[in-house]
Amino acid sequence: MFGIRPNVDDKRRTFRRLHDSGCFVIPNPWDIGSALYLQQLGFSALATTSSGFAWSQGRADGSMPRERVLEHLAELVAATDLPVNADFESGFAPDPAGVAESVRLAVQTGIAGLSIEDSTGDPARPLRELDDAVARVRAAREAIDRAGGDVLLVGRAECFFLGRPDLDETITRLKAYANAGADCLYAPGIRTREQIAAVVAAVAPKPVNLLVGAASQLTMREIAALGVRRVSVGGALARAAWAGLMNAARSIVEQGRFDGFANATPGSELNALFRG
Repeated sequence: MFGIRPNVDDKRRTFRRLHDSGCFVIPNPWDIGSALYLQQLGFSALATTSSGFAWSQGRADGSMPRERVLEHLAELVAATDLPVNADFESGFAPDPAGVAESVRLAVQTGIAGLSIEDSTGDPARPLRELDDAVARVRAAREAIDRAGGDVLLVGRAECFFLGRPDLDETITRLKAYANAGADCLYAPGIRTREQIAAVVAAVAPKPVNLLVGAASQLTMREIAALGVRRVSVGGALARAAWAGLMNAARSIVEQGRFDGFANATPGSELNALFRG
């Protein structure tokens, strides 16, 4: 007998409870297949990856149009029983009013969480002025509240990612986003124990998301001990999948060899995964 699938409200309640205590991994699938596999492994929630999804469409990170991203969110929400957190980039709009409209549309897809970055996409001025960034987070908060959905809002400070590894500035931004209504704070690019502990302490009691996008000396046990509430991997799983494809294909082109297929997952295993 088939169990009853959780509805959107169930997923959102579950997602919020995950942030109350402990530390969990929220991996980042880039399509329905990867989402279903991660669900089968037993993860408790998923997050989209703007980079992984863009690469799967033959585009660079940050270049996907809002309409296609919204379709992607709806596809993943419908495909999986797990709560889905949206990597919603900087809100797909030039001003706070536009961010509010984008967030309203995102909430309608059934997502359980959503992040807003303070990056601009402009190499000449990669970070938004703080007042502008705060206004955009506040607009996202108000849009969620008006929608009546219990969607968790994540405020992201992109300083370390964008060549400004200033911990004081990062913390100032995160605290401002928390005051503007962000439920969870995220500073991708921080890596050391000291940086992580400082961010956790600065925004407490609000939860912190840590990005582990490359090989790390820290284990989940150690990360949890630092007070981090959730761990995401960004585009790392997608990059690992691309590495397998690229290495195997290059071996054929450059050496005329097919050794790259040695560790390929058997088709029977994949069919069994998706047949179930």
